[in-house]
Amino acid sequence: MAVADLAAQGEGACESLSAIGARQAISVTFLEQIFAKLRKAGYVDSVRGAQGGYSLSKPATQISLDGVIRAVDAAAKAHGCTPETKIACTGRADRCLTHDLWGALEDHIEAFLASVSVQDVVDGRLPLGQLVAEAAE
Repeated sequence: MAVADLAAQGEGACESLSAIGARQAISVTFLEQIFAKLRKAGYVDSVRGAQGGYSLSKPATQISLDGVIRAVDAAAKAHGCTPETKIACTGRADRCLTHDLWGALEDHIEAFLASVSVQDVVDGRLPLGQLVAEAAE
């Protein structure tokens, strides 16, 4: 929401976290944590001073939702299995019956988010019709 808000202010806009927070009803403390991660990932630049704040580091058309979500460590996770451990989602060494279902869902969510730019969100251009058609196949 905060990155879309920043993009909606126009290319090159520099906005304070308090202004973004007020518009989106998000605490400044939370935004500070998020924007530190976004800056580290190269999605936003910070400007110091009285007129300072944050701006997008590249055009909103070049920033995918998937990239933003990964930058803030909020990737979509549909199940608790982790490839790093030998204990699967059941708490034992075997996998749950729906493991592949949830894995496929995660893949679809990631592909969808990778196909949508921040500018798409701002402009209301989400590929929902395409998703419905693919689901019907």
